[in-house]
This record gives sequence, structure tokens and C-alpha cells, in this order.
Amino acid sequence: MRTSLDDLVIGLRAGNRAALARAITLAENNSPETGALLQQIAPDLGRAIVVGFTGAPGAGKSTLVGAIVKSLRERGKTVGVIAVDPSSPLSGGAVLGDRIRMSEHSDDDGVFVRSLASRGHLGGLSRSASHVIDVMDAYGMDYIVLETVGAGQSEVEVADIADVKIVVCAPGLGDDVQAIKAGILEIADILVVNKADNPLAERTARQLEARTTGSMGRKVPVMKTIALEGVGLDDLTSQIETIAALQGNEEKGKDRPRKLLKTAAIEHLTQILERDDIPEFEELAVKIVTGEINFERAAAEALRVAAKKSGK
Repeated sequence: MRTSLDDLVIGLRAGNRAALARAITLAENNSPETGALLQQIAPDLGRAIVVGFTGAPGAGKSTLVGAIVKSLRERGKTVGVIAVDPSSPLSGGAVLGDRIRMSEHSDDDGVFVRSLASRGHLGGLSRSASHVIDVMDAYGMDYIVLETVGAGQSEVEVADIADVKIVVCAPGLGDDVQAIKAGILEIADILVVNKADNPLAERTARQLEARTTGSMGRKVPVMKTIALEGVGLDDLTSQIETIAALQGNEEKGKDRPRKLLKTAAIEHLTQILERDDIPEFEELAVKIVTGEINFERAAAEALRVAAKKSGK
């Protein structure tokens, strides 16, 4: 397997698209070979700019992503696209519709599209998407665009993955701006009102402009686009480039491994805490009910027990 993996990494670095496809599949598997692959490509990472698109369904994210990919290609940039599709909670299957919507780029060697099934949550997907980003980065993509399903925790957790976070909004929010969830607005580096030919777009843009600061502690630009007609795309692309440049190469992607490590550690501890075969947890629950211990002390003791069990 080592020789085969070495050949795969050589092909990846050489810009071989077949090697890219195989490496992405391997990165998604979360197997021992995944770790070996990621270790080999580690020196090649940190060059790509990761742009995350999120927002409520119906805002036209997929159309906007396709238009941004076209705009980046017109500037001579290569682009990897990771489209997170909603999956069935029963079968785990996904529609994977973004591959269909991105079909106009299918003959473009400067674009590579990969769909990932959400499987109902982003927890494991955060690492899966991050691994795919790393592979595309090692391949040499200039930009990697991540589009979330636009529902649930994935909208906020895109902040753990992307360098530039874009929240896409539909016109006609009225006074209910919180319908997009305040947490999503807070992660935004750029707010986009798509379908700006709608009469309600201007009012929506004014409401969003009241949100003054974003993840970088500065005023968040509110931009208007009509993705289907290409209106506002050049300005939006320039804004993405500006924000990415503000971060600098040393800052870009630096927080992603630390945030994902924290998420993985929490998930690991949660799995241990949910087990039914650890009598210490039941004893702590009883002590809480009887008032012998408060929740804070019990939680600290539970974490100590979980850590001990994890070390076995």
C-alpha cells in the first residue's frame, strides 16, 4: 500500500485529475490510509483560499456558487468545489444535485466538483470536508468553494473550515432578520442579498447593514447580486480576494486544525459519556438527584472518568 500511496501523492502533486479523484475518495474513508495520505501531503497545504457559502434554503446559493466559479475562472484561477448535499436520515443517501447544477463546468479542467452527503449532521462531515479541502489544496487549486446544505448546525460550523465566509440571503426578510439565525450573521465576512432584482432586496440589504461587525472584527460588507444574470459577481469576487489578502498566508487556515481537533475531542468524550456500561456515570446522576453533588462538580468528575476510560 505504501508504494501505491506514494504514487498517488506523486500524481496528485503533478496535477493528475484521476489521482485527485482517488485521493478524495481515500480522504473521505476515514481509514488508516486516510491518515497516511494526509501526513504525506501536509507540507503542500496552506496555499488555497477556502470560501464557504451558507444561508437559508431558497436564497440561490447553488446558482451563486456556479456564477462565482465562472468569475474566478475568468480571472485565471483554478477552483475546487465541495457541495454538501442533504442526505436521508434513513438511507443516508444524498441527492447530490450540485453536480447537476455545476454541469456547465464539467469540461473545464480548471474546475473539480465533489459532492458530500451531510448524513444528518456536520460533526463527522467537518473532518471529511476538511480532508477533501486538504487534498484539493495539495493538488494545487487556487480556490476551494464549500457550499453547505443551508440548514442546521452546518451553517455555523462552516466557520471552522472556511477562510472567507459568505452568508447568502433572500430578499423579503421583513423585520424578521433573526430568521437566518443570529449565529450565522455573526460568522459572515460578506453578506450577500441574491436575487437583487426583487423589489424587497434593497430593504433587506439595509436591515443587514445594521449588523456592523463580523468574524474579523470589522464592518461586514453587504453586497447585492443577481446570480442568474451575472450582476454583482465581479464586485463580489474582488471582495473575496480582498478579505483573503487581509488574512495573509500565515493566518489562512491556521485555526482549522485546532477547531476540528476540539470538535473531534468533544465527540469522542460524548460517545464515552453516552455509554450505558460505566457505573460511575449512574452514581453521579444519583448523587445529583439526592443533592450530594452539583452539576458542575458532577460534570468535572464525569469528564475525569471519561478521560480515564478513553485511555484504556
